Amino acid sequence: MRKMLAAAVSSLLSVVIQKPANRVLVASCNYSNDATFEIKKCDLYRLEEGPPVTAVLTREDGLKYYRMMQTVRRMGLKADQLKQKFIRGFCHLCDGQEACVGLEAGLNPTDHVIASCRAHGSCCTRGLSVPSILAELTGRGGCAEGEGGSMHMYANNFYGGNGIVGAQGPLGAAYNMAAVWNLPCIFICENNRYGMGTSVERAAANTDYYKRGNFIPGLRVDGMEVLCVREATKVAADYCRSGKGPKLMELLTYHYHGHSMSHPGISYRTREEVQSLRSKSHPIMLLKDKMVNNKLASIEELKEIDVEVRKEIDAAAQFAITIPEPPLEELSCHTYSTNPPFEIHGANQWIRFKSVS
Repeated sequence: MRKMLAAAVSSLLSVVIQKPANRVLVASCNYSNDATFEIKKCDLYRLEEGPPVTAVLTREDGLKYYRMMQTVRRMGLKADQLKQKFIRGFCHLCDGQEACVGLEAGLNPTDHVIASCRAHGSCCTRGLSVPSILAELTGRGGCAEGEGGSMHMYANNFYGGNGIVGAQGPLGAAYNMAAVWNLPCIFICENNRYGMGTSVERAAANTDYYKRGNFIPGLRVDGMEVLCVREATKVAADYCRSGKGPKLMELLTYHYHGHSMSHPGISYRTREEVQSLRSKSHPIMLLKDKMVNNKLASIEELKEIDVEVRKEIDAAAQFAITIPEPPLEELSCHTYSTNPPFEIHGANQWIRFKSVS
């Protein structure tokens, strides 16, 4: 399986970097190396000082964030197409929440991350390849050998997704335990305004989720601006690393698709609401406008990235729907930390079946 994924990634790279021989790209010398932006002030709870209200974006980081955010978006849209025929079970998409890429920009690779059920974007930022994610969704292989699906994807220092909404919190450390033991833990609430199909205003008398940690200090952050998320995460991480204990972050964000495959997305909200959020606070367009208006990139350069990302996603999707399905006898593998002998009663209930695929 790993060899197949490696081959797929190699083929994807060749698709991305190969260009027609008669095509010449001319790089402009007028790009700025960096630019400083004003960002929205965070709401604070039990804190005297919050993240800065300005942020520096370098050209290099801007291009990296843009490519990652487009990858997350295009992968989600492709998964939406695949779920009509190739993806079974739940499939929680996160298009609209791409600015949460800023979380990874504020962390270290050695930090441990436990994601929510809407984890595909976090999988990308944590280093999982697009072929391994889409193949996991189709159940034909992938980062968990096709046995995890949408909500159970894993990588180094990454524990992706949970079948129980909100259960990732206590898996890391429950609020009370984190406060009592002064644990270096950041609790993150990606508040996309709806709990499944119910608006937060209808479900909670207190919608200030950044205050829900009680004795844990909190931040409420503009979750549609990647720079806001990045700066707030850096501050929260430094706070925890300095031995001050846990911190709670609420990211005000939005997702354009419905809660899952069974929700069209407009049964509990209006089309006008979704379209309004798309036009006013589209996370990718907000970053794009910043970069173009401040000469960190050109429109043509960003369009080139868009083309490359689409090719990468298309090739990954083709891989995810054409690789062979795992043999039936492997369905109960990885249930135990070691492989017990088949003589143990019930250790492998599929041993009497034979794969015909």
